[in-house]
Amino acid sequence: MKYPVTPDGRYFVVRERLWRMANPALDEGVRAGLVTDLMAARRAVGAALRAGDASDETAARAQVDAAKQALGERGPAWWDDGAPDLNRKMVRNTPYADWYAGQTRK
Repeated sequence: MKYPVTPDGRYFVVRERLWRMANPALDEGVRAGLVTDLMAARRAVGAALRAGDASDETAARAQVDAAKQALGERGPAWWDDGAPDLNRKMVRNTPYADWYAGQTRK
């Protein structure tokens, strides 16, 4: 992965923002199927946008959200140790700030 992943494997960082990783406990076959569903839903969003069809866009975005929740990237956090979910937070404002400051970036 070209983006740095936090030491605990919960997030990757893009443009200094944390994004939740998929649940590593998912069976590989299940995960692959969900990724396939996610990509199909994203293509459907694009098609709806190109067609100017707001109804299809809404439905496709709901499919994207459902796939991301099933993957664990959205919705309830997949870990159970009580740590807060920092998804979409700026890394400098989180406990990962020192770790990220030590990362080599291009």
